[in-house]
Amino acid sequence: MSPLVEQPAKARIVTDSPHLRTVPVTLRYDGADPLALRIVFPPEVSQDRDRGEVVWAFARDLLDAGLRMPSGDGDVQVWPCGRAQTVVEFHSPDGVAVVQFDSAALRRFLRRSYAMVPAGQERHDIHDFGTETELTRTSTEPTEPARAGSPPPHT
Repeated sequence: MSPLVEQPAKARIVTDSPHLRTVPVTLRYDGADPLALRIVFPPEVSQDRDRGEVVWAFARDLLDAGLRMPSGDGDVQVWPCGRAQTVVEFHSPDGVAVVQFDSAALRRFLRRSYAMVPAGQERHDIHDFGTETELTRTSTEPTEPARAGSPPPHT
């Protein structure tokens, strides 16, 4: 079992509607996969709700850089939106989803992940974490494979 950082957050799905749809998400960082983070969306945002939760995995350093300047050129792009918001854009064969987060929540999550595995230490012995702190907990669930889910529908 590896240490895990999980943090609930609110995601605002941006559409052409005048109102943003807010959904609860979980920000997840697993020390067993130290270069990546995951954003877990509830099943109701999927175009195929029977698939279960929608999990997007991407590089931790992409989110970190995207808090300061536009970053990413692949399936996930991140950029600051003013001083207090960050936008994450997800691309899949099913379409594009644009999701807005409070930057403070993302920074707090990244600080917790870097407390577990510092930047530049991701490739060292990831199984020697020492004692568990209040910032981490041990997961008793099996690690999920990373998969890019369908983006939330544009309503």
